Amino acid sequence: MNVDFLEPVSSRSTVQDRVYHQLRAALMSGHFDPGQVLTIGSLADRFRTSHMPVREALRRLTAENALVVVNNGSAQVPVVSLEGLDDLCLTRTALETLAVKLSTDRCSPADRAKFRALVEGHAAAAANRDLQGMLQLNQELHFAIYNACGSAVVVQFIQSLWLRFGPYMRMLSSHIGPAIESGEYEPSRHHADLVDAMDAHDGHSAAEALRGDIETTQTLLRELCKREIQS
Repeated sequence: MNVDFLEPVSSRSTVQDRVYHQLRAALMSGHFDPGQVLTIGSLADRFRTSHMPVREALRRLTAENALVVVNNGSAQVPVVSLEGLDDLCLTRTALETLAVKLSTDRCSPADRAKFRALVEGHAAAAANRDLQGMLQLNQELHFAIYNACGSAVVVQFIQSLWLRFGPYMRMLSSHIGPAIESGEYEPSRHHADLVDAMDAHDGHSAAEALRGDIETTQTLLRELCKREIQS
C-alpha cells in the first residue's frame, strides 16, 4: 500500500488528531483508490505510531462515511457507483450553490482578489499539465469561496460531501490528462465565469457557473464509472 504522501506525526498536537486529519485530507484529495484497503499496521508504520491512534482515526472516518469497515479492524475506501456519484453531485450542487450565493454577498475585495489569483494559478497549472497542482488549486479555490460564505454549518456539510467524493476525485486524477488533451474537459472555463460573476455581485450567475462546473465533472466521471464497473 503506497502511503508515501503521509507524514510521521509530531508531538506538537495529539497523535490521534494528527493521524485523523492527515488521513482525512488524503481521502478528500483523492490519494486513495476506490476499494483500497487501509490496514492498521501499514498506516501505523508510516505514521510511526502505535496502532491505537490509527484505529481511532479509522473509526472516526468510518463514522463520517468516508471509509467502510472490513476484517480485523482495517478499513476500505468506498467503491464508486453511478448512483453514488449522482447522489453526491445532486447534494453538492444544492449546498455549494447556496454557499456561492452567500459568499457573493459577503466576501470582501481582498477575498475576490484571492479567488482571482487562485483561478489564474489553476489555469496556469492546467496549461502546464501539472495535474496534481491543478487538483490542489481547484480544492483551494472552492473552499476559499465557501469559507467566505459566513456559515460554518454549510461549510462543514460541504467538507463532508467532498470527503465522500474522494474516490471519484481519484478516478478523475487518473484520467483528467487525456480528457484535457482531447478537449473533452476544460477545467478552468467555469471558474473564470464564477469569479467574474462574483466580481459583478451577481450571485445567481455565480451559482450557475458553479453548477456548470459540477455538472461538467459529473458527466466525465459518469463515463469513467461505467468503465470501472465494466472492467
